[in-house]
Amino acid sequence: MVRKLCHVNRTTVSGVDMAMMRLRREDPRVVGSFRLHRRLGAGGMGVVYLGSDRRGQRVALKVIRPDLAEDQEFRSRFAREVSAARRIRGGCTARLVAADLEAERPWFATQYVPGPSLHDKVAEEGPLTASQIAAVGAALSEGLVAVHEAGVVHRDLKPSNILLSPKGPRIIDFGIAWATGASTLTHVGTAVGSPGFLAPEQVRGAAVTPATDVFALGATLAYAATADSPFGHGSSEVMLYRVVHEEPHLQGVPDALAPLVRACLAKDPEERPSTLQLSMRLKEIAAREAQGLSDGRPPAQRARTERPTGRLPEGPDHAEQRAERRTGGSAPRAVQGGAPGGPHSRPSSSRNPRNPGGPSSRPTAGRTGGRPAPRTTGTGRRPSRPDPRLMRQRLIVFIVVTLIVALGIAAAQKL
Repeated sequence: MVRKLCHVNRTTVSGVDMAMMRLRREDPRVVGSFRLHRRLGAGGMGVVYLGSDRRGQRVALKVIRPDLAEDQEFRSRFAREVSAARRIRGGCTARLVAADLEAERPWFATQYVPGPSLHDKVAEEGPLTASQIAAVGAALSEGLVAVHEAGVVHRDLKPSNILLSPKGPRIIDFGIAWATGASTLTHVGTAVGSPGFLAPEQVRGAAVTPATDVFALGATLAYAATADSPFGHGSSEVMLYRVVHEEPHLQGVPDALAPLVRACLAKDPEERPSTLQLSMRLKEIAAREAQGLSDGRPPAQRARTERPTGRLPEGPDHAEQRAERRTGGSAPRAVQGGAPGGPHSRPSSSRNPRNPGGPSSRPTAGRTGGRPAPRTTGTGRRPSRPDPRLMRQRLIVFIVVTLIVALGIAAAQKL
């Protein structure tokens, strides 16, 4: 039984053009209404091609192998994959375009998803950041909610079955998907999953549940963070033993994600979080991590430019007062009344001290609210009555000028 479990289904669909292969002599050129252009991949079930319809819409078209096409039980399994693809709603998977289960070689076509697989992305560019992992994980867990609501368990979720499209990650290859509660064993010699991403209940041959996919998602997120399976490397038998009996190695998984990933990899399915819980928690982590990375300045530099907590934004009156102080303007300032720092204010510096319309007929320039009233003129003093000496000087100058003008007129008349 262990040997049967260890044959791994490696059928994947990668959207990277450079990964495509030319059609071989034995490959068909037309399937249904689709023209085939390239090979995208091959595995235990058959071959996946890149094709297009008459309108130019590109599809990923899977055709099962000729020898398996004669196996009625395998045809039934292939029909389950098509049925699962039809029942799942939402943008988490590649949309089913067409299928022919009665053909000599059954086939079905799904929407072509451009973009690398998560496996290829990490292998070529290295582990993802914490915010990237959380964002991908949130989208995948939300997608699994839709998958499980359709009554389907994927059973082979792994990095190579996740495509990173421009519109978000997509789950592909439901070749071994099965109804909730079904046994993991098959009778056609193909695998039930990939060592290192299988759940313990799959290895034991117990019934699969949505928690089975949660385990695989946890292992997938660990791979995205470390570029390795959380159960290391080795033969299939060794890997399956570790999955059942040993704890995962999560060194390198960011601290913000490690507890959640460890919970997904619990041996007991009942101890794993639900896909809905995962989606909500990963969204929170993604938002927090993205916010923390959005401002890369050192803390000291941020403290110099950011407004202290609790200080309200300044309104136009405050800005105008600052401008008056800088330019020495004479516009009156509002003076806070009552206790210092009180919430109410009233203008007092612009009032005439003798104005009987105020709250008191006595001059109010001395104090307001128990504190000296601020000055409002450009010289820093309140307006006062004219200086008598200055007035006398101006009067004398006026008289002298008047006399000179009068004498000049008289002299002109005599001439």
